[in-house]
Amino acid sequence: MNILVKLLKLARPYTWWLLLALITGWATITSSIGLLMTAAWLIAKAALQPSFHELQIGIVGVRFFGIARGVLRYLERLVSHSTTFRLLARIRVWFYTSLEPLAPARLSNYKSGDLLQRIVGDIDTLENLYSRVIAPPLTALLVTILMWWVLGIFAWPLSLALFCFHALAALGIPLLSAHLTRGMATKLSTVRTAQQATTIDFVQGMAELQLFNRLDSQLADMNTLKQQELDLIRRQNLVRNAHEPLVSLCMSAAVITTLLILGPLVGSGTLDSIWSGVIVIGVMASFEAFLPLPAALEHLDADREAGKRIFDIIDAEPEVATPENPLKPGADHTIGFHNVSFSYPGSRRKALDQVSFTLEHGRKTAIVGPSGAGKSTIAALLHRFYNPTEGTITLGGIDIMNLDPDDVRNHVGTVSQRTYLFARTIRENLLIGNPQADDEELKRALEEAGLETFSDKLDQWAGQHGMQLSGGERQRLSLARALLHDAPVLILDEATANLDTITEKAIMENMMAFGNRKTLVAITHRLYGMEAFDRILVLKNGHIAEQGSHSELMARGGLYAAMWNLQHRNQLDSGS
Repeated sequence: MNILVKLLKLARPYTWWLLLALITGWATITSSIGLLMTAAWLIAKAALQPSFHELQIGIVGVRFFGIARGVLRYLERLVSHSTTFRLLARIRVWFYTSLEPLAPARLSNYKSGDLLQRIVGDIDTLENLYSRVIAPPLTALLVTILMWWVLGIFAWPLSLALFCFHALAALGIPLLSAHLTRGMATKLSTVRTAQQATTIDFVQGMAELQLFNRLDSQLADMNTLKQQELDLIRRQNLVRNAHEPLVSLCMSAAVITTLLILGPLVGSGTLDSIWSGVIVIGVMASFEAFLPLPAALEHLDADREAGKRIFDIIDAEPEVATPENPLKPGADHTIGFHNVSFSYPGSRRKALDQVSFTLEHGRKTAIVGPSGAGKSTIAALLHRFYNPTEGTITLGGIDIMNLDPDDVRNHVGTVSQRTYLFARTIRENLLIGNPQADDEELKRALEEAGLETFSDKLDQWAGQHGMQLSGGERQRLSLARALLHDAPVLILDEATANLDTITEKAIMENMMAFGNRKTLVAITHRLYGMEAFDRILVLKNGHIAEQGSHSELMARGGLYAAMWNLQHRNQLDSGS
């Protein structure tokens, strides 16, 4: 119920819309009951051949309720659907707003297919929350109260009998249905999530599956999951198809009981026989409000499961929080690490251990070391994707814990080895870096990134994940996007890993030209062009093993010199 309360809180701004939809729904069924009861009275009365004036009230009633039923049905559909779509729009915006601060730290343990199922499938499931879970029971309750009052005018045993059968239709059948479908919503959600993840793996990994001859195996897994989904849906539909016959059975029992009560009343003259048919028709018509109730508990189970999966993510505390009164970064963009240690969530191993260094504003620094040394962790901490476990990180002398994470990211741009391009044009992918950039700025950024040939192809389609481009072109396009962002601090995290040596050299020369106006940090394991950097930090096992200029480190003959000699000896050997 806690999940349901949380979901209802999201609907609080639309309380009046919900009430209006509820009232129109109740008025629609009331009009339907009124139409049938007045029509029954009119037919029974007309059979006695009274004067026309005695039938006028019945004729007017039939006309009124007939017109009102159609108008109210339209208004009920209009209001309920409008309310549902407003709620869905609010939930989607709320979910994304809540999700964004959790990325990437809190989302790293979720598969993309699982996240997609929660963002799309689970939120779509919540459209049933009002229209099929909240509204039907309240409408049925109002109808029960109305019929209790109407039948009570004639005889209280009629009200009591109908109340008992309404209770059976409102509670007995739904509880039986819920018992028969218990756990199905959870199983169906799990199967659909697995199906989503398997499908995405199939689409994105098709080349690898073909290469290793695993397409048939992956398709078999997809077919198995689809069959499981169909089996669960079939079982749900089997129970759903029994709902209406069971409610009709309750209605028939209610009619028989009503007739048994009416018999003595009519026979003794306590009740006019004309009203017996009206009452029976009214009893039958009242059960229209109870037809959706058995499915309501089923949808409640699905909505609760969907809400649980959504709140499992949203209720997580963000790894990085915005301070209540954040400071603003100054003109100085010197970066300082002061005894910084860090371990990734769920890991005991320290990715960084008591690391201290200073990256002066406008200087060019390279951070090198073997894989797993902690190089990319430094970039993640600078972007405030994580907070350091120990120590402090400063930007312009200000602890970044006192800065808004968005301000930090606006001042620290990056180009990583993993480049994500959207399935849009080259222009639209570049404009992510600077939405206000004109074509001249876009072309200049492309030239600086070594993509002069794309200057006249801004409207070319990049493809899903940029698959219309080569790996090197994707990397350079990401570099151009970072240049458009124009952040004072630029981090190149293995940014040239997918480029050939000639292109890498040309791009690094362009990057070095920014040394006078940017703080440039190159994170790499490829020791080429190190002479151009003001300082080199050498990491090993989360520690700074060495630091200094290229010539100083080579003179020491330590780890850096060994790495440089190994890489360049391999290059010379391959050249010979």
